[in-house]
Amino acid sequence: MEPDPNPNPSPLARLNACVGKSRIGKRFKLNERNTTFSTELRAGTATFLTMAYILAVNASILADSGGTCSVSDCIPLCSGSNCTGPLIQPDESCKFAPVNPGYTECLTKVRKDLIVATVASSLIGCVIMGIFANLPLALAPGMGANAYFAYTVVGFHGSGNISYENALAAVFIEGMIFLLISAVGLRAHLAKLIPKPVRISSSAGIGLFLAFIGLQSSQGIGLIAYSSSTLVTIGACPSSSRASVAPVFTFPNGTVALLPGGTVSGDIMCLHNRMESPTFWLGVVGFVIIAYCLIKNVKGAMIYGIVFVTAVSWFRNTQVTAFPQTPAGDSSYQYFKQVVDVHKIHSTAGALSFSAINKGSFWEALVTFLYVDILDTTGTLYSMARFAGFTDANGNFEGQYFAFMSDASSIVVGSLLGTSPVTTFIESSTGIREGGRTGITALTVAGYFMLAFFFTPLLASIPAWAVGPPLILVGVLMMRSVVEIDWDDMKQAIPAFITVILMPLTYSIAYGLIGGIGTYIVLNFYDWCEGLLCKYGIVKGGGSNGTVDNSGAGGDGVLAGNGVIESDKRLEV
Repeated sequence: MEPDPNPNPSPLARLNACVGKSRIGKRFKLNERNTTFSTELRAGTATFLTMAYILAVNASILADSGGTCSVSDCIPLCSGSNCTGPLIQPDESCKFAPVNPGYTECLTKVRKDLIVATVASSLIGCVIMGIFANLPLALAPGMGANAYFAYTVVGFHGSGNISYENALAAVFIEGMIFLLISAVGLRAHLAKLIPKPVRISSSAGIGLFLAFIGLQSSQGIGLIAYSSSTLVTIGACPSSSRASVAPVFTFPNGTVALLPGGTVSGDIMCLHNRMESPTFWLGVVGFVIIAYCLIKNVKGAMIYGIVFVTAVSWFRNTQVTAFPQTPAGDSSYQYFKQVVDVHKIHSTAGALSFSAINKGSFWEALVTFLYVDILDTTGTLYSMARFAGFTDANGNFEGQYFAFMSDASSIVVGSLLGTSPVTTFIESSTGIREGGRTGITALTVAGYFMLAFFFTPLLASIPAWAVGPPLILVGVLMMRSVVEIDWDDMKQAIPAFITVILMPLTYSIAYGLIGGIGTYIVLNFYDWCEGLLCKYGIVKGGGSNGTVDNSGAGGDGVLAGNGVIESDKRLEV
């Protein structure tokens, strides 16, 4: 009998060994996947901290749609000094600047509803993913889909083609269709139609997409800013030196006006004082902390950087505070001081309406949600599985059926609670990098979402410049997949490159996949046609006339799964 290499294990090692041998450890295959209980908890913590910004960001974006608020929530205003004149009855203009106080109060309530809806839908999705799929993937309302929902479908403060309630109905029907496709296994087959170079490169494309998000001001450190001439440029200027932009139209007489339905952006244009933003340099410190820990293989690297930057940002009266001396900052600080806040959904749950089901705009939104979810969530799932090392030679991975079912179910649940489509979050790669390999990681994220019901004020105070550094470094880690692409074969290299470059530059995983797949089809179309001609004997002959010899013992030429013609026949010249 060999002696125990570690006769005095630490309490944590004993806990990990005990859980690994327990029914829970066997159920989640901790030992089989070469991980431990504490590693899974740490991975879930890293994933949650990286995606915690969604609690505030998703609610803010969806609240811009106006939610369930309408003209009826606006209050009559005085028409004269000291209210001597008759009251002005509100109309549609009360929803736009200057926004009516009654409408503003309604938006505040809706935003709190949407925070809880975001928490609940994310929690349910993570539980399904963790228990049934046993994968370290977390779910939440997706960025991009929420912006399309709020600014295109519903429109700013309800200025779009259909109402918030009708948009929820479109998401609900889309989720049911998505669930059906997943249940019958069609989604897995649809996913396998994605060509191999596109599947491989999608991981690197998502990594660049994450890094691009982390470099911006809205969800990152703010290094990249808007430029009217080059689209993007160096930024990192203080908030006082930024400006908003808006789509405008120039009339023949030279008059410039805001486009109908056009919306003003956030402060994305840097006017001067570039690279002088204090929050940017604090984010750089967080980046260095995480990067140094990664170099030294320190576990929990992402957590240390996020916690350090967030803790520094909680102090008021500093240049890096998350609570500036503004009305919005004061409001955020008062909310932050509550620490515990339990909010019940009042207006968004069950708000969906099918009254616009006969409108073309309703079905346009539904179809768009559906194809984006099929491409976006499926691409993300396969990329995360590949990043974790779960996929086999055919691109399959254990638990993929329930993984597909979990995000489809979450879309349906989210629509009933009042939020936009739920998807597998690409920030799950943070937890995978920390060693997460089982569903315990997803259940840990679900546990944090459960706590978020009570501690939303604290979690919503994590600033963008604390989230940016880990997103950038996860992008670095995900770029390693490009070495598996055969760059000498242009039929693989070109579609792979198009996939990688379009994801960050179009701000959409779906558009990157569409571009890569489309390019692959165009470049291989001639070979496919030639193979079919050979297969059915349309091109015949042999010998010195330069035609294909069909008289040998070889089989017919067929199309392989990667689109390459495979045949044991030879072209005789």
